[in-house]
Amino acid sequence: MMTELDSFDSFYISTYGVICGLDEAGRGPLAGDVYAGAVIIPEGISFEALNDSKKLSEKKRELLYAEITEKCIWGLGTATVREIEEINILNAAMLAMKRAYEDMVKKGGSPVHALVDGNRLPLLPITAETIVKGDGKSACVAAASIIAKVSRDRYMAELAEKYPEWQFEKHKGYGTKLHYEMIDKYGESPVHRHSFLKKYYEKIAHGQ
Repeated sequence: MMTELDSFDSFYISTYGVICGLDEAGRGPLAGDVYAGAVIIPEGISFEALNDSKKLSEKKRELLYAEITEKCIWGLGTATVREIEEINILNAAMLAMKRAYEDMVKKGGSPVHALVDGNRLPLLPITAETIVKGDGKSACVAAASIIAKVSRDRYMAELAEKYPEWQFEKHKGYGTKLHYEMIDKYGESPVHRHSFLKKYYEKIAHGQ
C-alpha cells in the first residue's frame, strides 16, 4: 500500500528515475561524531510505519532500521569531532552526507537525483534539492534519517561504555540537565565538542 511519503517520492521518481534520500543525525549534541544516512528505496517497496526518526520510538526505529537495511540500498557516513571543530558543524554534516552517498554508491546504488533534508546541499556528483522537514515528507529521506539516527544512537551507547562518567547512553550527547551536571563534575571527555561548550563556560564564568 502506498503511503503519503511514498506519494511524495513518486513525483520525483517519475521525473528523474532512481532517487535517493539523505539526512543527518547529531548536529545539535555537545559530544560525539555527526552521522548521515543515504537510502534508495527499490520500486515496489513500502514501509507503512516510516516517518521522521525523531517522531518514532526507539523500538520502532530499530525495527525499521532492520527492514531498511535488508530491503534497500543504503549508505552511512560520519564526520568526527575533530572535523566538527576544524570545519564547523554545518560543513561537517554536509561532509557526512557526502560520505553516506559515496558509501551507498559503493554498495551498488546509482541514483540520478537526491532529496536532501534541510536547506543546504552537500557536494554531490548528481542533481539534488533540499526539502525542509523532508524526513516527515519523503519516504527515502525518512529512511535515511532512521539509518543516521539508529547508527548514531548505537555509537553513543559504545561511547557510554568507554566513558561511563558522562552517561552518554541516557542523553546521547545532547545538552540535557544531566549532561551539564556530568560536565560540571568531570569536565570534558575526549569526545566532547569544545566549541559547543564555550557559551556555557562563559555563563559559568559570569555567575549565570
